[in-house]
Amino acid sequence: MTAADTVSNPPRTKTRVAVLISGSGTNMVSLIKAGQRAEAAYEVGLVVSNIQDAAGLEKARALGVEAIALPHRDFGKDREAHERAVQKLLAEAQIEVVALAGYMRILTPYLVREWEGRMINIHPSLLPLYPGLDTHARAIAAGDAEAGCTIHIVTEGMDEGPVLGQARVPVLPDDSAEVLAERVKGVEHTLYPEVLDRFCRQLAG
Repeated sequence: MTAADTVSNPPRTKTRVAVLISGSGTNMVSLIKAGQRAEAAYEVGLVVSNIQDAAGLEKARALGVEAIALPHRDFGKDREAHERAVQKLLAEAQIEVVALAGYMRILTPYLVREWEGRMINIHPSLLPLYPGLDTHARAIAAGDAEAGCTIHIVTEGMDEGPVLGQARVPVLPDDSAEVLAERVKGVEHTLYPEVLDRFCRQLAG
């Protein structure tokens, strides 16, 4: 490659992604590691948690990613005020895409609209089945043969946005909700980075 080639075809910059978490951050870790590969279309530039001592914060820092706790309790019942503080962090970090990974907050229209078409979420069911909580127990109680996870664009309706990808696992006869959850996590950690990478490539054109 010549200098002229470099000027006419500059290296493609990675899309800057923020991951929002509330807990241990297992999906966050998979997203960070995948984004650190040279060929990845994105990089995780910021992790934000609404829980002060979320275990995922230290995991992110150990991987070289800035991680900030912004406890929602400090804002009382004013959800939008908390989200405006989150938005300030995202703007300062020049974030282009937001990925929710175990972020246990119902978002207000404010933040959803700020990131319309650029915020995605992972949900531990085969949407449209079982939006909300207790997905694995509900799948077992219904006698489903399969469970899984869904990556979708975040909209104002809970777990209603357009589906970007799904992965399936069998529900076995002796499964508990906890055992099924661990099986689903195994495919979550592969699916989420793949979908996020594809999503960022599409946004970048």
